[in-house]
Amino acid sequence: MAEITAGSVKELRERTGAGMMDCKKALAENNGEMEAAIDWLRAKGLAAAAKKAGRTAAEGLVGVAVAGVRGAVVEVNSETDFVAKNEIFQDFVRNVAQLALENGDDVEALSNASYPSGGTVSEVLTDNIAKIGENQSLRRAAVLEVKEGVVVPYVHNQVVPGLGKIGVLVALESAAPSETLVALGKQIAMHVAAANPLALNADDLDADLIERERSIAMEKAKESGKPQNIVEKMVEGGLAKFRKDNALTSQLFVMDGKTPVADVIAQAGKEAGTPVTLASFVRFQLGEGIEKKQDDFAAEVAAAAGVKKDEPVA
Repeated sequence: MAEITAGSVKELRERTGAGMMDCKKALAENNGEMEAAIDWLRAKGLAAAAKKAGRTAAEGLVGVAVAGVRGAVVEVNSETDFVAKNEIFQDFVRNVAQLALENGDDVEALSNASYPSGGTVSEVLTDNIAKIGENQSLRRAAVLEVKEGVVVPYVHNQVVPGLGKIGVLVALESAAPSETLVALGKQIAMHVAAANPLALNADDLDADLIERERSIAMEKAKESGKPQNIVEKMVEGGLAKFRKDNALTSQLFVMDGKTPVADVIAQAGKEAGTPVTLASFVRFQLGEGIEKKQDDFAAEVAAAAGVKKDEPVA
């Protein structure tokens, strides 16, 4: 059996909101594996891990830029939120977003691209680290493009124009007037920022994610004590709801809370007299998937007293 430490129990509590004894049991039941323990707690109805795990955990800014039928979004991280208010940092993120329009979303290629004031993006970033006195990194970038139509940007929690905590791009293919598409795209982008869809359509959802949800749903259904045929129907019903809730086109539009996004798009096409297709979208939330370093004063006190923080739990 794997050794269960106080540190691992603490991490599981922070990620799931479950009680200490439940977290300890979850880790014990799953040989100390963190992700398996999270799934175990979810299956037991003891955690809302899917919501907890996606919390923003790093600082910096997300930047967007659009030119014609092409749009780009980038994320540049920093150690503290204070840096996001720095004009040097803001200018850097703004320029990198513009450069992504020209150079694409490959981070290595973008890092080697020529910066407007001279040098490369990577070299300027290194200089900024020295000037600001805090580590920074170009984490990721994405570019969307359509042949005919618009790519519409939206920034939520905007710090300054084009820069903020959540950046969204929505690509609409259509021969409809640009102003019509931009207005529609802005509403869809605001929906994406709020609802956080995981894919455009249900069929696009990650297969591994679906299997993970299936396993969790199966464990929950089995605990109901119902016959196997009923359990299977419960599982399939749960998966159908998961697909509907997490695919953009089937989500209920946040503007009215009752119309599927696909129907909103179809109605817009009818009103414009020409089809409108939601081709793609991208959503960057600052720091998602990155664990933020926390100052652990308890650990400092324990260290000063000569006590190890991660001693095995009795």
